[in-house]
Amino acid sequence: MTHKHAIVHVELPSKDSKADSNFYKNVFEWNIVTDEEMDYTMFTGEEGDLGGGFNSVSDDNPVGNVLLYINTPDLKDTLAKIKANGGEVVLESYESPTVGTMATFKDPVGNLLALLQPAGEM
Repeated sequence: MTHKHAIVHVELPSKDSKADSNFYKNVFEWNIVTDEEMDYTMFTGEEGDLGGGFNSVSDDNPVGNVLLYINTPDLKDTLAKIKANGGEVVLESYESPTVGTMATFKDPVGNLLALLQPAGEM
């Protein structure tokens, strides 16, 4: 079970996810898995460590934009709290099959972050 509001996923911008994932595998011995259907390469450390993936670089996602996903048991409630406390919702919600519902937001100083309400907790 994931703790309420724990950081649950990190995305690292990548121009070449295969080369970048090999770097992390060789340096940190991270486990690397590629979901061919989603064209998405993911990483995990040792058991219990935070995992993540490599997100394609684009004009909207330049190198240097690391995206943290924060777990939430109630996406709508958390988005309301973000708005009420000076944050800006960038993308209200979007689904990822078998993963859950996600949203992106900016904190009051402009940092981009994401929320994840896992599929099993909806």
